[in-house]
Amino acid sequence: MLRRFSINFAIFSMLLDAIGVIIGLWVASIVRPGLSGISIIKTVTSVQAIPLALYILFPVLWVGILSSFAIYDGRKYLKAVDEFSMLTLASFIASISMAGILYISYRNVSRALFLTFVLIVYLLFISWRGIARLSFRLRRDWPDEPRRILIVGSGPLGQRIAEQLDAAGVSNLSRIGFVDDFEEGNTKVDRSMLMGGIQDIGRIITDNDITDVVVALPYSIYQRMHEVVSLTAELPVKVWVALGLFDLALYRADIEDFAGIPMLDLRAPALSNFQRLVKRSFDLIVGILLLPVALPLMAIISILIRLFDGSPIIFKQERQGENGRLFTVYKFRTMVPEANQQKVPAEGKDENGSPSHKTRTDPRVTRLGRVLRRTSLDELPQLFNVLEGTMSLVGPRPELPTLVEKYEPWQRKRFAVPPGLTGWWQINGRSDRMMHLHTEDDLYYISHYSLWLDIQILIRTIWTVLLGKGAY
Repeated sequence: MLRRFSINFAIFSMLLDAIGVIIGLWVASIVRPGLSGISIIKTVTSVQAIPLALYILFPVLWVGILSSFAIYDGRKYLKAVDEFSMLTLASFIASISMAGILYISYRNVSRALFLTFVLIVYLLFISWRGIARLSFRLRRDWPDEPRRILIVGSGPLGQRIAEQLDAAGVSNLSRIGFVDDFEEGNTKVDRSMLMGGIQDIGRIITDNDITDVVVALPYSIYQRMHEVVSLTAELPVKVWVALGLFDLALYRADIEDFAGIPMLDLRAPALSNFQRLVKRSFDLIVGILLLPVALPLMAIISILIRLFDGSPIIFKQERQGENGRLFTVYKFRTMVPEANQQKVPAEGKDENGSPSHKTRTDPRVTRLGRVLRRTSLDELPQLFNVLEGTMSLVGPRPELPTLVEKYEPWQRKRFAVPPGLTGWWQINGRSDRMMHLHTEDDLYYISHYSLWLDIQILIRTIWTVLLGKGAY
């Protein structure tokens, strides 16, 4: 019997998807003549033969792309909405890849047939996965093997792990309690969940059928980890170590092989190489598609600035981008030419006395500039920053070096990815929010990055700009 999170089920899923692609090609070739009645589709009277090579290449390619998105890792997408969302994205990438193959090889394959094939396969993938999830849920042994978790360490790290386990909502995970050498006066420990000291861990595991032990000790007392490992060595439990050192990581921490020795990398990049490839490709494709609309609009704005405010038209300024590197950001000029030499209005401070960057009544802003800022059209030239790679369509706010000098260490994590023309900060308050809150928005974006989040932010940015919320 197949189990939800087993290797056998992953292999079964890959085979089923490959068969689904083959069926999709075959069904699409049969259905294609019936589509001839649609006015925009070319008339075909007979079933079109599909080259044999495609019956081999397409299943391998589609399954390979799904594998790169970890679709077959059942534990990665516990919720159906997460799995289906990532399946949709992966299928879209696979479809584009196969369309490219057809373009350079079998151009005689009907476009209507190909689109029908993609739709059929996608529906097959969604359907069988939905049925499988329902079947697993109705089975008596669902949800797979129950896991009873004991946390060693009831300090801040242990409490955070407990909160995340509870928030995950996974029905086969049960947090049984904490093991710690309780110290009097430590009011942060919930005594009702404290099952004993570290020396009692063997008895607690046996009496409560514990399956997993999570060691969440602060790194100041890591010497006790050897004691925990020794006490659990002969017990049938998995032992996990939640390293408090992760809090010292600049972006994220990762385990890497260093000359044959497993090492903890505290400077691991925030995005994987594949994520960077997807993000950069998305920037280039969308950026190039926007050029035909953006260029005429930029030409009109340039003429208006020249007529009403004179030269220069473009405002250039140094900002700090990915990894703190300096780059030149381009914007339409919205202030008087000597704005940098004029005193910043006193109200340009947030409630903590930090510079807020923008104010509603800044006298240095021209009348045309106020319109450009209100509509965010002043930032259109940053599209060239996106195309040259110093910025991304979506990312953290590009920061002034003078403000970066005042950063605390945790705020520098925002430089883990390229700055963006728009971002999570843009759709959550824009200029209405204080500068220090932008950093929290940026860190949220970095830790939750996905292509879907980028697309969501771009769509929400359009509505934010149309409503003119928080822009001045």
